[in-house]
Amino acid sequence: MKTLTVELGQRSYPIAIAPHLLQQRAWVTPYVRAQQVCIVTNDTVAPLYLAQTRALFAQFNCSEVILPDGEAYKTLETLNLIFDHLLQQRCDRQVTLVALGGGVIGDTTGFAAACYQRGVPFIQIPTTLLSQVDSSVGGKTGVNHALGKNMIGAFYQPQCVLIDINTLNTLPDQELSAGFAEVVKYGLINDLAFFEWLEQHAEALIKRDPDRLIEAIAHCCQNKADIVAADEQESGLRALLNLGHTFGHAIETGVGYGVCLHGEAVAIGMVLAAKLSARHGWLSADDVQRIIRLLKRFHLPVTLPKTLTAQQIYELMQVDKKVKAGQLRLVLLSALGQAIITKDYDPHYLQLTLEEGCAEAMSA
Repeated sequence: MKTLTVELGQRSYPIAIAPHLLQQRAWVTPYVRAQQVCIVTNDTVAPLYLAQTRALFAQFNCSEVILPDGEAYKTLETLNLIFDHLLQQRCDRQVTLVALGGGVIGDTTGFAAACYQRGVPFIQIPTTLLSQVDSSVGGKTGVNHALGKNMIGAFYQPQCVLIDINTLNTLPDQELSAGFAEVVKYGLINDLAFFEWLEQHAEALIKRDPDRLIEAIAHCCQNKADIVAADEQESGLRALLNLGHTFGHAIETGVGYGVCLHGEAVAIGMVLAAKLSARHGWLSADDVQRIIRLLKRFHLPVTLPKTLTAQQIYELMQVDKKVKAGQLRLVLLSALGQAIITKDYDPHYLQLTLEEGCAEAMSA
C-alpha cells in the first residue's frame, strides 16, 4: 500500500493506493463531515462498484445519482441532474459527495461540490487509470462546452483520494491504454528516469501487473501532488501538466466528445508537441521516435484522425485556457524529460507540424 499527501496547508489531503480499498471503511469515514452522503457514478461503473461503495458509507444516510457514461455527458445539463437530486433529497451544506468513476465523473462531481450551496466536501474514488494518475488529484473540476473542453469549472480540492487498483481489473483494454498516455506524460515533462522506467516495464504494466501498477500510480500521484502544492491554480509550473493537451483538447472537440478518448487525444498531442519541439532543434529525431515507440507499446494512437484539417485544429487550439492576451502558449519539450511553457515558438513551424500530421493521417 502507498499513501501520499497533497500539501496545501489546512486543505491538505491524503491519497491511498492499494488493492481492496473499497472494503476498508476506515480510509473514508474520517472525511465525511455529517450524516448525508451522495455517491455520484455512471451506468457503467454502478453495476460493478456501487454496492461496495455504499457499504463503505453504511453508517451514513446514503443516496446515489447514476449518470449516463461518456465524455458526451460532461455538460451543464448533466451537472443539473446532480443538483436536482441534492435538492430533492434536501441535502444541506454538510453533505459529502463521492465521485465514483473515471475523469468525467470526478470532474463533474467535483464541480457540483464546488457549486452546491457555495461548496460542500467531496471524496474522489477514481476507477480508471487516467483518473487515478491524473484527474482525481489536484482539484481541477468542470464540464465541457460545445466550443471548448473543460472551459467551465473551478479549482476545488477533495477531502481524500481513494485508489483501489482492483477497479482496473474491469477496465476495458482501450481505457487502460488511454490512461498510460498521462503516465508517459509525467516522464516527459520532468522525470527522464521515470520515462526510462516505463520503457523497461511497459509490458508488465499493460498486462496489469499489480506491483508495477501501484509503483507507477504512486509515482505519478506524487509528481502531481508536488506540482499542485507549488502551483495550485496553474499560474506557472502546473501548466506543464498540460503537455499534449492543447493539441489533444482540440482533437477531442473537433471529432466530437467521446469519439476519441481523452488519453488517446493526449497521446497524439504529445507526438505533435514533440515534433514541433524537434523543428525548433530542442529534440532529436531519435528522441521523437523514442516517444512514439513507447506510446505504441501502450497501444496508443500516434497519428491524427483523418476527419480533421490543420486549420480546424489550429482554430480550436485558440480556445484554450493557456491563451493570454490573445497569445497561445504551448507546452513543448526543451529536452527529453524536460518541458517548458512558451509563447516563443515559430507559428510557421506549428502550421507545418499540423499540416504534416494531417497528411500522415490521410496516407495511413
